[in-house]
Amino acid sequence: MIPIATYSFNNGKEFISKNHRREYQEVISIIKSVDASRCKTKESKEKTMPGKLLYSPVALNKEFKERFKKKEWRAIRISVSTKIPELKTMHSGFREMDMVKNRLGVEVQFGKYAFMVYNVAAKMTIFSKQGIIDSGIEIVPVLNLAKQMSTGVSYFEQMKTDLEYRGVSNIDIPVLIIGVDVED
Repeated sequence: MIPIATYSFNNGKEFISKNHRREYQEVISIIKSVDASRCKTKESKEKTMPGKLLYSPVALNKEFKERFKKKEWRAIRISVSTKIPELKTMHSGFREMDMVKNRLGVEVQFGKYAFMVYNVAAKMTIFSKQGIIDSGIEIVPVLNLAKQMSTGVSYFEQMKTDLEYRGVSNIDIPVLIIGVDVED
């Protein structure tokens, strides 16, 4: 795979370049090491492209996670709970970050749009507030790659547009969005 485009949300590129130069270089190296052709394994059952071989989000995520693990990045899971007084109950669960190393969090997202924005606007903020990360990287497909996946997969151009229109809040952390594509 190849990194095609970046978007520096809340000065993410500058912060990461200054504070996580080595980790950023590892992320770029990992992206370039993923052989996406091995992940073109999903046979479409969709009306618009029946029988067409598509890139599998599950296979792509697995490829990325294996490579990050070899470089000693690790997933981190935290327990969460909150009281719901109106229901007289507690809600408990967990949040998990795909990869963390030296306070830099990385999320790889080849799924639905809501998860991309959630990662940047909520999950990374939660992990920062817990003292686990100080900045993040979100790896997402560009439109060209998203068109070669199941319908509904979001993409870099859409995410960048929404984050620009949303603007930065005082609770947002520095995040670098990296749009990736397959090599021709």
